[in-house]
Amino acid sequence: MKVLGDRIKQSRVALGLNQAEAARMLNISTPAFCKIETGQTDLNISRLLQISKVFEVSISKLITGEEESSNSSEELVDLKEQLLEKDEEINKLRKKVIDLYDKLGM
Repeated sequence: MKVLGDRIKQSRVALGLNQAEAARMLNISTPAFCKIETGQTDLNISRLLQISKVFEVSISKLITGEEESSNSSEELVDLKEQLLEKDEEINKLRKKVIDLYDKLGM
């Protein structure tokens, strides 16, 4: 939780906000926000989503520290194409196996 808190703090600082301003934007107390940044509070999904929206940062960046790849949709299309190719190979191999069983009279 400490690492997540550090990333939240970095996002807050990048926006030029102090803890009190950030807490006000999230409708929580300043001590509650301080506990989030120091990792003393476990965050639920809804709070994490709220923080990501208010601080204009992706949940992925908060959790992993890395931006989402802008090529992710291209990578997904490429992976789907590779999967289709592998499915075709599997179907060809199945046909060969069936042909061999037929030749062996099984």
